Amino acid sequence: MKRTFQQYLLFTFRSILFWVLAFAFMIIIRYFGIYEEKGVSILPKYELPIQDLLLYVGMSSIPFGIFYAAIEFLFDRFLAKRISLGVIIFTKTFLYLVMLIFLVSYVVEYTGYMLDVSLTEERGWWRTNKTFWSIMIFFVIASLVFSFIRIANEKFGRGVFLKMLLGKYRKPKEEKRIFMFLDLKSSTTIAENLGHYKYSQMIQDCFYDLNTVVRKFDAEIYQYVGDEAVLSWEYKRGLKQNNALELYFAFIDRIHHRSEYYQEKYNLLPEFKAGIHGGTLMVTEVGSIKKEIAYHGDVINTTARIQSQCNAYNANVLISESLLNELQPPKKYVTKNIDDLLLKGKVKSVNIYSVSLL
Repeated sequence: MKRTFQQYLLFTFRSILFWVLAFAFMIIIRYFGIYEEKGVSILPKYELPIQDLLLYVGMSSIPFGIFYAAIEFLFDRFLAKRISLGVIIFTKTFLYLVMLIFLVSYVVEYTGYMLDVSLTEERGWWRTNKTFWSIMIFFVIASLVFSFIRIANEKFGRGVFLKMLLGKYRKPKEEKRIFMFLDLKSSTTIAENLGHYKYSQMIQDCFYDLNTVVRKFDAEIYQYVGDEAVLSWEYKRGLKQNNALELYFAFIDRIHHRSEYYQEKYNLLPEFKAGIHGGTLMVTEVGSIKKEIAYHGDVINTTARIQSQCNAYNANVLISESLLNELQPPKKYVTKNIDDLLLKGKVKSVNIYSVSLL
């Protein structure tokens, strides 16, 4: 709950910052140099100093930023899976329109009070007011920009989109990261029993549950491959508060919390196994028609092979000794040394531990 609240506060701050900049940009475009424009005459009495314009920007953008963040957060968390995308877009747009009408009406009335002049003659003035609709068009474009930034950030991972814009990954760069390969147990048997349609629905449900916990533990989803998900952390973020371990058990807890739903719909409770490892590897931008970030190196290959040993040792989580020593998990975890394993394709053996809860 604490992590969710922190995420909401961070998203609200970003939303407020974006809309302050967006509304300030609109004010600059609309009013900068208007007093010197030929053919435009404005009485000195109605000229607004810059501090008043900034005040109006804050009065409009800060409440709207808070409202926008709340709507986006609530829809993403509670309604994204239950309602179609078209209905979500229509509902959000309607709510934003109502809020914008309220804010613009308030600002116009306040401006009229400050200037000692009546700027509106009747209720519903906004329906035929060209200024209001120009603001609405600007809002729609700004909202699309904000949504695009969010989608791109979620697609590539936190901060990666900006790095791509700056061309950081045009050439391979060395980074230190932690990876987790998360795979469904007994996937072939389950697929045969459920059939491909219901099996696909179940994978969709599982990955939806995974997404509810990913942000809480600062993880990035690198890939979905069939019934497998590959997660990644910046090394320090993965070590912080044992995020690289905590995420797995939070995900399993989430599935167990919804066990009644899974039993009723699929007559089973899905189980997942995970392999975790970290180290230095190369990251680069690949593709031209479809661009994405790719990781190359021994770390990601070793992680996949560690996960492949889960069935052999009847373990849900296997982790490399080097990473486990840096994590230093609390006493609620039970760790067991599996052995030095010479994994397929490796020259040197890797010491592996299993991890479980008390």
